[in-house]
Amino acid sequence: MRPLVLAALLASALAAPAFAQTSAPPASPPLPHRQGLSMEMPQVQEDAALQAAIASTTRPEADRARDSQRHPFETLTFWGMQPGLTVVEIEPGRAGWWRNILEPYTAATGGRYVAVSKPTEGMGVEDGTADMVVVARAFHNWSRDGRADPYLAAFFKALKPGGVLAVEQHRSVEGLNVTEVAPTGYVPESYVIHAARRAGFELEARSELNANAKDDRDHPFGVWTLAPVRTSERAGRTLTAEERAAFDAIGESDRMTLRFRKPETAN
Repeated sequence: MRPLVLAALLASALAAPAFAQTSAPPASPPLPHRQGLSMEMPQVQEDAALQAAIASTTRPEADRARDSQRHPFETLTFWGMQPGLTVVEIEPGRAGWWRNILEPYTAATGGRYVAVSKPTEGMGVEDGTADMVVVARAFHNWSRDGRADPYLAAFFKALKPGGVLAVEQHRSVEGLNVTEVAPTGYVPESYVIHAARRAGFELEARSELNANAKDDRDHPFGVWTLAPVRTSERAGRTLTAEERAAFDAIGESDRMTLRFRKPETAN
C-alpha cells in the first residue's frame, strides 16, 4: 500500500458520506445539488500490474507529469478496474492519455482494450460482452449535436449486465443550461446523470477525486484556458503574463468522476 495515497483517500472519505443505494432510481427522479449527492472513495487494493502500467516510462513524460492532477490509480480503482476486463474507451483521441495506461494494462492481465471513435457505427465488441466503457471529457461535445442519447444507448447495449460506465467530465455549476455552457467545455453533473439514467444505467457512486475548488470556470477561452491545452490567444484576445500565471495556478479543471452500472437484470 502506498502510504501517501492511503492517507489522502482516508482523509477524503472522512470528509464525505459513504454511498448507499437501496434500489434502482425511478426514470426521472429529482436530483439533489451535487454536495447532497452521496460519494464513495475507492477501496484501494494493491494491483501491481496497474501500478506498473501507470509508472511505465513507455508512457509519454507529459502524460506522467499530469498524474498528480488526474489521479489515474485512484480513479481507475474507483471505477472498479481489475485484471482481465474487456475495456472499451470512447474517443481516446490522438493523445490517448487513458489509452496509454489501459492498453498495456489489459494486455498484461489477460484482458482486452478496444478504442471506439464512432459508437453508433460499432462498439468493437459483441453485444453484452464489455466489462467497462470509459468516457473521459466528451459529454460537452455530444450535448451540442445530439450524440449523447444514441451513444449512451450503444454503451448500454455493449456492456454485460453488471458492467460499468465510467465517466470523467469537466463540471459546471448546477442550474445552467447545458446548451449554453457546453461550448465552454463544462456541463452540469445532473445533465450527465439524467442522460445515463434515461439510457437505463444506475448511478452507483460518485467521487470528488478529481474535484478542483480553485476552478471557478470563469475563463476567457473556456476549459481550454487551463492546462493542459493552455490557450492564451484567440479572436483578438491575448492573455497577459499575469493572467496566464493565474490560470496556470488553477491547475486542471474541476471534474465529476462517476460510476454507473448496467443493471444485472438488463437484457
